Amino acid sequence: MAILLSFMNEYGYLVLFLSLVLGIIALPVPMEAMMGYAGFLAFQGQLNWIGCIIAATSGCVVGMIITYFIGAKLGMPFFEKYGPQLRFRPEKIQSTSLWFNKYGNKLLIIVFFIPVVRHITGYFLGITRLPFRVFSIYLFLGSFLWVSSFILLGKMLGPNWEIIFHGMMKKYLILSCLIIGLILVGLYLLKKLQVRNLKTGTKQVK
Repeated sequence: MAILLSFMNEYGYLVLFLSLVLGIIALPVPMEAMMGYAGFLAFQGQLNWIGCIIAATSGCVVGMIITYFIGAKLGMPFFEKYGPQLRFRPEKIQSTSLWFNKYGNKLLIIVFFIPVVRHITGYFLGITRLPFRVFSIYLFLGSFLWVSSFILLGKMLGPNWEIIFHGMMKKYLILSCLIIGLILVGLYLLKKLQVRNLKTGTKQVK
């Protein structure tokens, strides 16, 4: 972390861009902290906050496009063979694809705010072949909102960014886990309701 921040002091926008690219691909890069620190540097006048948003958004978009095309290239055969070892079973991909086909464009706007989920989204949408035009439009919107939030937060917090930021991140991670849990429970209940309605409809036809 300290090494990355020192590089940020010297190379600014380039380090911010690369941090987002590598972090989205799923390398262990503290992306929120990097964006918060970029906002702090903007507060100090070392960087321009608009330039930080452009660099971070570009890195996020490039990282997601890379993962999208990796997922599209590997496709279902790869996950049918190696999915169980990766805890990413083909049947889970198929069931989740229905969810994304219905809500995908909306979910892409908020998925960046959910840790872990954002790392697999690009791969998943590449595998399920969400139309690239739809993917790219909502990808840009979601990326812009996400990076702007953290960079502007770092700028507003100023010298206190690190102390306050880490406390907020703990709450942010807890809230994200709760959101993921609620989404999973909601999907499970929805599936059970659909099955029950299907059985009821079948009985009525008979």
